[in-house]
Amino acid sequence: MRYAKRGPLRFTSHRDFARAFERAVKRAGVPIAFSQGFTPHPKISYASAAPTGTASEAEYLEIGLQAEVDPAWVVGALDASLSPGLDVLDAVAATGESLADRIDASRWRLELSGVTSEGLAAAVAKFRDASEILVDRQTKQGRRTFDTRAAVASIEVIDPGPAASGAPEVPCAILDVVVRQVTPSVRPDDVLAGLRVVADLEPPVPPRATRLAQGRLTAQGAIADPLEADRDGAVVGER
Repeated sequence: MRYAKRGPLRFTSHRDFARAFERAVKRAGVPIAFSQGFTPHPKISYASAAPTGTASEAEYLEIGLQAEVDPAWVVGALDASLSPGLDVLDAVAATGESLADRIDASRWRLELSGVTSEGLAAAVAKFRDASEILVDRQTKQGRRTFDTRAAVASIEVIDPGPAASGAPEVPCAILDVVVRQVTPSVRPDDVLAGLRVVADLEPPVPPRATRLAQGRLTAQGAIADPLEADRDGAVVGER
């Protein structure tokens, strides 16, 4: 199934969402299956959760059930049991390969309030021209240095819009980025760190990041819907 993290709920950590989702499953009466052993756990598997603080329209998870149910009912029941801003959008009955095997890239929208489109375009040109852009980040395995340029499949400045704050007098450059899944993972803030390295781009306020899609990266640069392979032609809870 696909779910979204919107508004203030983008600050929900993955662990907090997992706890909220398990409670929602129980409240909704979804017949969840459990693992075996001394400490059974609900069969829930998450795919590449977005970093805390980023919004997303394309988070994915899989659940195992004890009985066959209508995916549309699952969408409605779980969405009604979660807080507004944690929104279940779509579900299908899985019939093929695992969800993780269907996702190798993400598309992100980055809103840089206080940055002009011209300034961002100049920085993006330097980013594209670079053969390697090394950035540092603290990970669970310690301080790591990795090439953020190699993970970026495409990076484009799109039509400017209003600032995230809603102030019309403040410029707001918007960046569309497609990032491949690599190890260690490259996040939106790593792309911005790369822009800082090559072009000294430093937004005056923290940018707002939204994941728009996850899936397989096609030869045309599009992101394929990971649920599409399991659809049977029925419309399932999309909104």
